[in-house]
Amino acid sequence: MTNTEQHTNLVIGGTGKTGRRVAQQLAARGHAVRAVSRRSEVPFDWHDPATWEPALRGVRAAYLTYAPDLADPAAVPAVRAFTETAVRAGVRRFVLLSGRGEPECHPAEDVVKDSGAEWTVVRCAWFMQNFDEDFLLDPVLGGELVLPAADVPEPFVDTRDIADVVVAALTEDGHSGTTYELTGPRLLTFGEAAAEISKATGREVRYVPVTHEQFREVVAGQLPEEFVEIFAELFTRILDGRNAHLSDGVRQALGRAPRDFTDFVREAAERGAWNV
Repeated sequence: MTNTEQHTNLVIGGTGKTGRRVAQQLAARGHAVRAVSRRSEVPFDWHDPATWEPALRGVRAAYLTYAPDLADPAAVPAVRAFTETAVRAGVRRFVLLSGRGEPECHPAEDVVKDSGAEWTVVRCAWFMQNFDEDFLLDPVLGGELVLPAADVPEPFVDTRDIADVVVAALTEDGHSGTTYELTGPRLLTFGEAAAEISKATGREVRYVPVTHEQFREVVAGQLPEEFVEIFAELFTRILDGRNAHLSDGVRQALGRAPRDFTDFVREAAERGAWNV
């Protein structure tokens, strides 16, 4: 597959934080793209194999994101069955979004690596856009971030950098057989992140560290019951300091530095992301 060959790129999770940006960039660069979700024109559901083949028609490269999380034990059989179906349908390249610091994701990664197609794994931890989209947006607007992270620093990564790497891996040669760990250019605690948002918005945003049980109560008010324990356990585990180091995956893949948290905050504030 060359970077000039015409083919359809499948984007699973096409309305998600990374998926929609990947789809937008592919389209902007003139690549054919099919962005799918459970509610898309061509629907896709990891738990409904009947939706897979219609989504795969004409596809040669696919971006795989698994919900609720690739560490979920249900991911391995689902990813295995899907990649087998995809390869039979003619898919020759997979790019998989995985979790940085989550060894529980490695079995699903291995399934993709053993699929017979070209593969690239993109491992990420906390997205900068968690602060202005979905999960942490309401807490920021309410002035209080409640998380089980103590004062552990995180290498927050911009989803635009993730999308840039994914698009490159889908459409260019030279990325196959590579696992990229993506981070921002520096470490920040959640307290420091909240302080930067406070400065940019002119409103106080406090960070409140809590225990696992306290966080579970918070999550219980935000998510369906079947996801509460998964997310409470996941967030407590990955915020234990295991990701408190930087990686150069963005530079490896793209030849440039990753975007900085300060720039993300300034741009989000300027477009009114945190206006009440």
